[in-house]
Order: sequence, then structure tokens, then C-alpha cells
Amino acid sequence: MEYVFMTDSDSDMPYAIRDQYDIPMVYMPYVMDGVEYYDDLGRSEDHKWFYGRMRDGAVPVTSLLPTSAYLAYFEPILEKSDLLFVAFSSQLSATIHNIYEARETLLKKYPQRKFMVVDTMSISAPQLNLIMGAHALYREGKPMEEVAVWVEENKMRSHAWFTVDDLKYLKRGGRISGAAAFFGTMLSLKPIVVMGKDGKIAPAEKVQGRQKALRVIAERTAQNIENPESQTVIIMHADAPEDAKRLEEMIRQRVPEIRDSVTIPVGPVIGAHCGPGTVASCFMGKERAI
Repeated sequence: MEYVFMTDSDSDMPYAIRDQYDIPMVYMPYVMDGVEYYDDLGRSEDHKWFYGRMRDGAVPVTSLLPTSAYLAYFEPILEKSDLLFVAFSSQLSATIHNIYEARETLLKKYPQRKFMVVDTMSISAPQLNLIMGAHALYREGKPMEEVAVWVEENKMRSHAWFTVDDLKYLKRGGRISGAAAFFGTMLSLKPIVVMGKDGKIAPAEKVQGRQKALRVIAERTAQNIENPESQTVIIMHADAPEDAKRLEEMIRQRVPEIRDSVTIPVGPVIGAHCGPGTVASCFMGKERAI
């Protein structure tokens, strides 16, 4: 290839896929119990331990990668090749500024190179869906600009519909107020949340009870998915395998023509903000309405 295709671990890409296609990866940091880790896509991580610690009251913290870290990731590639970096949403972290700063520095040092950054306006499996579509074009030998345009044209079609098990994690992250979390918990309210068209996490609706939340996610999947016979729906969960299986069954009942489905864990960086018990349906469909 004339250029290298690279992304970050906030995509929650299973490491088996990373290995299969040899995709260079920026690994994002998090801190648990005062110890810093890097999300290695589940290769060495114990997700059950991570979410168990959260249930026990531990508060994991995520942080930005500094510009120096991006320089260390990018420069060995730019020394030899052009680079396309497919990044998680700029609206969920200020780290994009460090990416741009690193790019500016390296292009001054290697002016003969091309270095494109594509903001997916997504994170986790919605980002992963875009990565896999773009990487298929990359493997076909499409030029960097064409691959970047495909992501830009399709990023508002990549969906995540999910629910959380405990509102306190959304409260901690500033997504809802303390009062809303308290009364929502008292009333057994479960928010349905989406990857929004502004690249942020957006509330869609509230329902009462976990099973109703799963049914609504399945219904919204059926309403929004396009060309299900040609895609794989990604079911995600944060240590909630039984609910993930129920959701998959509900979706298949409503959209039996789906080509395939796969269940993967929510990684620790995203899980630090949504908490254990999170379950999601992720797919390509109509343009985001919220």
C-alpha cells in the first residue's frame, strides 16, 4: 500500500480483527485503583474484573494522550509512508487537538508525506463499523482520499442505541443531573441513549424497566437499519452477557434478514463512563435523527 491505515482503541475493535488485518493502533489510557493501563482491545484485559471493581465502588478515570504520545505513534509510519488516521469523535474528548498538533509537527518534518485525519463522530462499535467499511476499501487498494470521503459520507449512518443499568455512571460523567439520577433510580427508569448526530452521546427516551429498554432498542434497530441482509449487527455489553443475548434474539425476531450478528464487550475506556450492565445495538442505517 502507498499509505498506512491506522485507528485507535476507542473503537473497541476485538484484537483478533486487529491481528487479522494488522491494523496499527493507538492504545488509549485509563486508570483503575491508581494504576494506569492501556486498553489493548481485550488481549490481556479482564473485563469481568474491571466491571466487578466498578460495581464494588471503584471509579476508573480516563485521560488524554499527550501530543508526545501521538508523535511516538505516528512518526515511525511517516518516516516511510503516508498515513490515514481514523479517529474517534472529536466531540467526546479534546485529544483530537493533540492529534492535529502532532500532524502539523510531523508534516513540517516530512513535507513529502500526506497525513489525513478523519473524525468519525463516533466511538466504540459505531466507530468500528466505519473502520471496517473503510478498511475494506483500503484492502481493495483505494486511494486515501477516496477512503476518507467514504467515512465522511457514511459517518451519520453509523448507529448505537444503548441502555445503562445504573444511572449513577451517567450522572458521574455529567450526562444527567444528580436529581434525575436519584428519581430515575427510584422509578426504575432506564434511559435509551444514542450516538448523536453532533458526535456526542444523546438521550433518546426513557422507559420503565430493563426488559422494556431492551425491547425499545430492538424496535429502534428495526426502524433505522438499512440493508440488513448485507451487514453484521454488533451487540455490545459491559458484563451483561444474558441481556446481550436477549437483545440479539429480539433484534433477530424483528429483522430476521440480518446477515449476521456478533457480540463483543464494551472496553474499559468507554465502560468507565457508561458503567457495568450497559447493552447496545450498533449497525449501519438511516441518517441519525437525534
